[in-house]
Amino acid sequence: MLLSTLQQYPFFLSFIIGIIPALVWLWFWLKEDTHPEPAKMLTLSFIGGMIAVIVALPLQRIVYDTVADQNTSFVLWAIIEELAKFVIVYYIALSRKVTDEPVDNIIYLIVSALGFVALENALFLVDMVHTGDFAGIIMTSNLRFMGASLLHTLSSATIGICMALSFYRSIWFKQMYLLIGIVFAILLHTSFNLFIIKQAEGSVFLVFGAVWFAIIIVMLFFERVKRIHKPI
Repeated sequence: MLLSTLQQYPFFLSFIIGIIPALVWLWFWLKEDTHPEPAKMLTLSFIGGMIAVIVALPLQRIVYDTVADQNTSFVLWAIIEELAKFVIVYYIALSRKVTDEPVDNIIYLIVSALGFVALENALFLVDMVHTGDFAGIIMTSNLRFMGASLLHTLSSATIGICMALSFYRSIWFKQMYLLIGIVFAILLHTSFNLFIIKQAEGSVFLVFGAVWFAIIIVMLFFERVKRIHKPI
């Protein structure tokens, strides 16, 4: 009875299922922060990531309808998503005094990315929930937990790391590092999408493995950033 009732409101159930992986990763990354950020700002950044999905979807639809070349579309989709995630969380948290140490850039960008993942996951699962395709729900949820969720975390964290490394530098250095971070994030995002779409089934796990390896590198940079102190 409960299940059939929930199927009448597929987005509600798909949102619950979709947000769980994001919350698991959110817990993982936040426990790495030795100076926890205000809960209000973390919540707003998470919601900002969801808003980024709403902003990105119509723009991606325009690209889908107007750009014939698939490779170009993938690049433009990645640009739209990465810029949407960054710009929204920039105005929510990164441009404010609450971001008062280098590692904060990484934290807020990861939180925003996981908000994006939560809503994106839900949208992927709506039809499956509505039709009762529970095998598809389990498979899709696992793949997105292992792959897409980490991809968004990786790409946003890349921007955050570049911002953190230039935190105490001049405006020129900050702008240059930010540009480098955004370009790398877009390249990572585009490469992942192209490999997933075009490679054989066996290669998908290789791509996921590469993403996990990159996450380990991010964790090493995370530790490096936590040791950056303001010059005396």
